[in-house]
Amino acid sequence: MSTPNPVPPSNTQNLPFTKDDFVSGQEVRWCPGCGDYAILAVMQRTLSKFAIPRENYVFVSGIGCSSRFPYYMNTYGFHSIHGRAPTIASGLRCVNPNLVIWLITGDGDALSIGGNHFLHILRRNLNVNIVLVNNRIYGLTKGQYSPTSEAGKITKSSPQGAIDYPVNPLSIALASEATFIARSVDSDPKHMEYVFERAMQHKGTSLVEVYQNCNIFNDKAFYPVTGRENRDDRAVYLEHDKPLIFGKKRDLAIRVKGGPSGLKPEIVDISKNKDADDLLIHNEKEPDPSYAYMLTQFQYPGLPVPLGVFRAVSRPTYDEMLDIQTEDLIKKKGKGDIKNLLYGNDTWTVN
Repeated sequence: MSTPNPVPPSNTQNLPFTKDDFVSGQEVRWCPGCGDYAILAVMQRTLSKFAIPRENYVFVSGIGCSSRFPYYMNTYGFHSIHGRAPTIASGLRCVNPNLVIWLITGDGDALSIGGNHFLHILRRNLNVNIVLVNNRIYGLTKGQYSPTSEAGKITKSSPQGAIDYPVNPLSIALASEATFIARSVDSDPKHMEYVFERAMQHKGTSLVEVYQNCNIFNDKAFYPVTGRENRDDRAVYLEHDKPLIFGKKRDLAIRVKGGPSGLKPEIVDISKNKDADDLLIHNEKEPDPSYAYMLTQFQYPGLPVPLGVFRAVSRPTYDEMLDIQTEDLIKKKGKGDIKNLLYGNDTWTVN
């Protein structure tokens, strides 16, 4: 039995829900000014664009500041244990194909204790949406460096500066053959809403990394790139089938040059090279993950940081294949009997 994606097309006309319908009424206990407020508001607004009953949504989280998310959504939810939210989400997905499941996690929760679970849900391609709130710090435990903290980061747990190489979550996702990866920032709610909507409509595991500002323990960590006065020159918004153009004057683009050491992306000034015909055209549907991986390696100041959908390709989901496998087995052997299973021949007595 195939499992269709339970998400209908979005709409803005005559829908039964508003953003407020997804507000739980619980007291929100994040620090004033935390970027999580923006992520929560955008998520509630995104869900209101779909004609899906609230009881069909489940939000699952692990441990961390962002993992309080399920309390604040007027839907079903699980606040589970550290790094294990993918296991809860996987179980739900496999037994109920009608649910729309969101997994909310942080850089510490997903990439440290939950690293193993994170890569397996991605490689299995379960029909689950993941929002990875990345603030490059452990905020809930008051400011230790996290797997995404930059080298040299001075924190309470790294007073001489972190000597770890940071994790790139989107690179890990591609190494796990993720079918949908994207990035947005908490200070750009319109773009974040677009990315959440795209993720929700993707059939398979979608991963959205959100650059989030922890104004208490890691204030302005992404500001050099995501600050409003810098974003146009230091970030590039990805659009399928369009060149990677950026800059306040929209006069800069990316092209890729080959050489003895491999392909090298570089910035080209298109105001001076008006006939440039070798610009890099974004293709989110490229089945080979090498292109999307190259984008994940873009870092300021050498290159602009990409925002948007890096990759969106189709592949059968784990839950879909599980259903097919189960149906085939029932056809061959008939429906199982739990009593026969427990009391059948394959039992033994321990003396």
